[in-house]
Amino acid sequence: MNRIPSLALLVGLGVGLTARAQDEIRIGAVLPVTGKESKIGGAYKQATELAVKEANDAGGVQVGGKKMKVNLALLDDTSDAAKSAQLVEQLITQNKSHAIIGGYGSHLVQAQSVVPDRYGVPYLSGGAGATAIYGRSKWVFGTLSPVEHLAETQMAFLDDLVKQGKLKTPLTIALVTENTEHGNDYAKGVNDFIKAHPGYKVVVQEKFELNTTDYHPLLQRVAEVKADLFLADSHLEDFIAMHRTYTQMGLHHQMLTHGARGSDAAARKALGPATDYIFASGWWSDLLPYPQVKEFSGRYKSATGTEPQWYHAMAYETTRALLAAISKAGSLEPEKIRAALAGLRLEKSIVPGQVLSFTKTGQCDLPFVVTQNKPGGKVDLVWPKDSKTGDPVAPIPPPK
Repeated sequence: MNRIPSLALLVGLGVGLTARAQDEIRIGAVLPVTGKESKIGGAYKQATELAVKEANDAGGVQVGGKKMKVNLALLDDTSDAAKSAQLVEQLITQNKSHAIIGGYGSHLVQAQSVVPDRYGVPYLSGGAGATAIYGRSKWVFGTLSPVEHLAETQMAFLDDLVKQGKLKTPLTIALVTENTEHGNDYAKGVNDFIKAHPGYKVVVQEKFELNTTDYHPLLQRVAEVKADLFLADSHLEDFIAMHRTYTQMGLHHQMLTHGARGSDAAARKALGPATDYIFASGWWSDLLPYPQVKEFSGRYKSATGTEPQWYHAMAYETTRALLAAISKAGSLEPEKIRAALAGLRLEKSIVPGQVLSFTKTGQCDLPFVVTQNKPGGKVDLVWPKDSKTGDPVAPIPPPK
């Protein structure tokens, strides 16, 4: 006699769970919260969770005729590429995620990106700028503009310094890049610019493996060629380790960059004044002269106690873009969400240029900014010129 009510109760609970599942947007995310990429992976986690919290606090996302709360399932891949792909598959097959937010690091995202195509699930990464990831699948999108354009922006900045008379050609370059698609794209951007602009010559081009423990042999080869410019493309941990060795070896160049690295708070804390005058190109800066950037920066610091850097901003805006696409789709059907992403035009965005949209390959192609560290922990936006907060210092003063 007791079994019939029990069965009815179970059925009722099942119906209730199904109903609740239909009233929520299930978003999966896989990020390197621990492991080698955890410094920035943790920042991506914080910013992603904040964007979801804000959406839910506002009553949810408008989908069709109703507001739906976002259920975020965020998993840690421990900075392991194979595990990263497995967890994306888990979120799709077990969690039944309606869409996936990709991870940080082109090598990790590249591993993840083959999975959504297999299952026909929309996938949006905010942490990978390598072009090889995009264009292979209609399901894969990314908010980071191509790394080769980052390199081209840096070369245009340096070329402008030549036009101002701050640097003088001919200029020789030591080009050092990580052995990844990210690094390959950076090197391509530099070399393509040089082909079209006389006055520059790469005199040494070296690759290094991620998480290299000893940079002395590589930097010794750099020292031997006595180049004018040092252009490197590095992840945060490699930047810190390499520049520490660079400083210990007493190296000096007229201008120095580590690609997107330079103004990172973790690096400036670890290296101190040794980071002064490094310039970097990035996908975002809190110095951008847009009201929405100022408002976002204040709100982010108030909510988290953290001054947002480019990775916080891009993780936040990636989540916001995905939720905007779902609202635009008016449906949780995968194809409708994918089509909405492909046609998205997010106005008054915090990104450079203020409009977030995707190219035919699924990758954003937005302007880059250039910042330069100054003494006393200061950072100036030095490119584009119409948005600069200070003049670039070039060449870099020799160490005292």
